[in-house]
Amino acid sequence: MEILGIPSQALFGQLLLGLINGSFYAVLSLGLAIIFGLLNIINFAHGAQYMIGAFVAWLGLTHLGINYWAALLLAPLAVGLLGVLIERLLLRHLYQLDHLYGLLLTFGLALIGEGVFRHYFGVSGEGYEAPEVLQGGVHLGFMFLPLYRAWVVVAALAVCLGAWYLIERTRLGATLRAATQRPDLVQALGLNVPLMITATYAAGAALAGFAGVLAAPIVQVNPVMGSNLIIVVFAVVVIGGMGSILGSIVTGLGLGLIEGLTKVFYPEASAVVIFVIMVIVLLLRPAGLFGKQA
Repeated sequence: MEILGIPSQALFGQLLLGLINGSFYAVLSLGLAIIFGLLNIINFAHGAQYMIGAFVAWLGLTHLGINYWAALLLAPLAVGLLGVLIERLLLRHLYQLDHLYGLLLTFGLALIGEGVFRHYFGVSGEGYEAPEVLQGGVHLGFMFLPLYRAWVVVAALAVCLGAWYLIERTRLGATLRAATQRPDLVQALGLNVPLMITATYAAGAALAGFAGVLAAPIVQVNPVMGSNLIIVVFAVVVIGGMGSILGSIVTGLGLGLIEGLTKVFYPEASAVVIFVIMVIVLLLRPAGLFGKQA
């Protein structure tokens, strides 16, 4: 069976691949959007935190026997605790300065993290096996659906929608937004604003660690896996609107699908299509698709 001259197996396979990539874009850009939207920090260390999450899962399985399901909880927690140290020791001194200072600091931290892991583990990559219950797949007639890849999409969507609901629709989310916009008033109500800010950065970093664990069975766990992805994720955040939670989720998934379709109909453009879209969006709507105009 063919669709527009393309075998259906190839078309739907690329759409699935695009949806998987879009799921990673959505989770990673969500973490970036939370940190920028609430703290005004451009967290260039996000790619390194994604990589560290994958390595925590791999090291836990290799040396401690920690299985995949436990790693899904422990790796984000470990990366979140690292985020607490970064925010407490470094970032809190930059909140009143230009965004450029936070970008430069986190970019330096990303280079340090990548260099340390490259020194100890090289760049060849390490394999991480998917849990047995998610191995194999189901033939749907028009395509073969690998179970683990289906799980990645479901898990990413669940986390993204849960984070959006928490921030946009609950009292806790409203308090967090208030703490970053008018910390003096929130402090007067007896709330610990510095602790809330630290928790916000840690949560954004933990999302990167969670994405790293999801990616470990699909890609080779290596020190440059984050740097290869972070530029695309920043483009997603810019297109969706800097700081827009919903924009990051919708744009990440949508651009993943567009990238997958481009690989089918015009493979030569698949590596740049997201950046072409970013240029067009910035020309027509500088604040992004879901961002608020200044």
